[in-house]
Amino acid sequence: MGLSVIETNYSSKTYLAKLDAYWRATNYISVGQLYLKDNPLLRESLKESDVKVKPIGHWGTIPGQNFIYAHLNRVINKYDLNMFYVEGPGHGGQVMVSNSYLDGSYSEIYPHITQDTPGLKKLFKQFSFPGGVASHAAPETPGSIHEGGELGYSLSHGVGAILDYPDLISAVVVGDGEAETGPLAASWFSNRFINPITDGAVLPILHLNGFKISNPTILSRQTKEEITAYFTGMGWEPHFVEGEDPEHMHPEMAKVLDTIVEKIAAIQKNARENKDTTRPLWPMLVFRSPKGWTGPKEWDHVPNENSFRAHQVPIPVDQNNMKHAPALLEWMNSYKPEELFDDNGTLKAEIAEILPTGDKRMAMNPVTNAGKLIKELNLPDFRSYALDNSVPGTVVAQDMAVLGKYMKEVILLNEENKNFRIFGPDETMSNRLGPVFEVTKRQWLDRIIEPNDEFMASYGRVIDSQLSEHQAEGLLEGYVLTGRHGFFASYEAFLRVVDSMITQHFKWLRKATDQTWRADIPSLNVVATSTVFQQDHNGYTHQDPGLLGHLADKKPEFIREYLPADANTLLAVFDTILNDRQKINLVVSSKHPRPQWFTADEAKELVDKGLKIIDWASTDNGGEPDIVFASSGTEPTIEALAAISILHEQLPELKIRYINVVDLLKLRSQKLDPRGFSDAEFDQFFTKDKPVVFAFHGYEGLIKDLFFDRHNHNLRVHGYRENGDITTPFDMRVLNQMDRFDLVKEAVLSLPGADKYTDIVNEMDEMVKKHHHYIREEGLDLPEVENWVWKALK
Repeated sequence: MGLSVIETNYSSKTYLAKLDAYWRATNYISVGQLYLKDNPLLRESLKESDVKVKPIGHWGTIPGQNFIYAHLNRVINKYDLNMFYVEGPGHGGQVMVSNSYLDGSYSEIYPHITQDTPGLKKLFKQFSFPGGVASHAAPETPGSIHEGGELGYSLSHGVGAILDYPDLISAVVVGDGEAETGPLAASWFSNRFINPITDGAVLPILHLNGFKISNPTILSRQTKEEITAYFTGMGWEPHFVEGEDPEHMHPEMAKVLDTIVEKIAAIQKNARENKDTTRPLWPMLVFRSPKGWTGPKEWDHVPNENSFRAHQVPIPVDQNNMKHAPALLEWMNSYKPEELFDDNGTLKAEIAEILPTGDKRMAMNPVTNAGKLIKELNLPDFRSYALDNSVPGTVVAQDMAVLGKYMKEVILLNEENKNFRIFGPDETMSNRLGPVFEVTKRQWLDRIIEPNDEFMASYGRVIDSQLSEHQAEGLLEGYVLTGRHGFFASYEAFLRVVDSMITQHFKWLRKATDQTWRADIPSLNVVATSTVFQQDHNGYTHQDPGLLGHLADKKPEFIREYLPADANTLLAVFDTILNDRQKINLVVSSKHPRPQWFTADEAKELVDKGLKIIDWASTDNGGEPDIVFASSGTEPTIEALAAISILHEQLPELKIRYINVVDLLKLRSQKLDPRGFSDAEFDQFFTKDKPVVFAFHGYEGLIKDLFFDRHNHNLRVHGYRENGDITTPFDMRVLNQMDRFDLVKEAVLSLPGADKYTDIVNEMDEMVKKHHHYIREEGLDLPEVENWVWKALK
């Protein structure tokens, strides 16, 4: 970032007086949005119909954030910065609405909200009102990439956004309540991953206003010395602005922000001119101001300003309770709106002239509506990495290791564009993606100790060196929200750590899609490995496939769930999702040596159509089957095919149809999901009434839900039944009755005249008993299981 100071005295009393007037204007319209739906400038006597029936929203964080925003505008102008704003405090949607309205951004996007009295009336009425806008910095808000409804992710988002954008600064306001959350506390380590040469800068602004909903905040009760020690130890250089007197605070904030911006510029200049990748001591701002600053000092004989009582709506005034309306008028008029707005209700020109213009406005920064910045990934032909599976089951390979070779090429093909990254919590090698380290490194700006550390450098396309699912997910979200591509790979069970975080991203996509002015962004790709049915040394704690069901409950147009059963299908999935838009793609994949089943063409068809009847594993010859086997997932596919081979050997005349399912949610009815199958299409696969034995990777209820609206309820699902332990891989399947022997038993018991299959049932029970005793003696699975290979059906 090079600095070019524009010839204006940005610290003069005249300039700062205009900045103070602007701040008062933002506070005024922030209060107005809480209470009013008419008479926005109070130029008439206030009457009941001017006031909302139920004022809803928050005040406590607003004035401090408006102060910060005003001063960020100042340094944007002074230093010609490329900066945007992340509003971390969960409550305070007026901040970004008020500021984007006053700089004209809001009216450009929403032309009916004009910059005059009628427009102010509409602005006030719509806030936290039916048919209006949310009380958070939601997708409807210009300039927002961060909704803040669930606290903790602001700094992760801000850092993810500046990766590979070397001239960008994300100004991230961290609320002191938010700072108490685990994800936010973990995100202070983000400075270990910011390369001062190739990345931009994040400016964390810790806003200490002292209180949460009804409690003090922890950091606000720390001394300046304690806070300094804490953040210095975390690798930041804290700068302080503290007080409550605006006359003192304005020049102090101007001076400190100038110092911070110039330090950022100096860090980047030194790094870029001298190729110095030593981890810098990045500056941050600690801004202490009273909660509910400039609001009522007290209410009902107890403090309001600078107390938790300022958190929401300070004065009890509504359309049906106007008793305290004089106090509301006194408060709003304390901002002197007559000095701020002209006769038309427009911010006075001499105040507006200090605001940034065009794309320099934080509400109009291109990265905050990044769909137009997207560069498509250059992808290799996945068939070049596909295995030769012309004879099913003969090749044994690790699916994720094969994907790693493909990802290596993806990194090489997109190195020039710098628009692709891999994120994870210290699991890239464990997840068998090691081939990527042949062409890139882990990005890491702390000390590197050779030869103890491996694949670490100041620049790399992988960020996985912090053991935090929240951080990895948050960095990826910030990266895709600002127009780039990537994926986050983690152990399946611990994706539940961030399932609410993924939900918040879904909600963002859901609301952003309703905004015609927002362009679609790259999809969020999540890879689940170390899965439930293969737990050698981790055990029950590492067994939970519940993210499948959690995401399946969301709006279907935004969610995809892929369960590729082999490497070729995994490659075909990634060929589909890497340039995808506006979705969350969950991919469940094996990383262990597994038989390989499908040719590249079969894999492509499986992904494109969602499922496929596998002729080489079926004996119905395209006719009506006696029984349908289906599987979704790696181990379920192995067990289903093993069960089919046993059944065929025992009952060679039995007509079996086998279906492999990859795009799981394609099984939905078209009544629920336009992508789904009609009843007639579904029946072509699963019949109307024949028994269906479905081997599934996750909890069984999800499959039952998918069959609920269909004709065929003759369904037997074998999935994860919450039985786990540290045990052999095959025993995990036996514990949950998702093994080949239980599948065979289920199949014959579902056939007409099941009594005649007693011998088969008994044989299967004996095999399970044999397995039980064998693993407890030998510590290994049965040779019949370990050495099993698929043989073509005669």
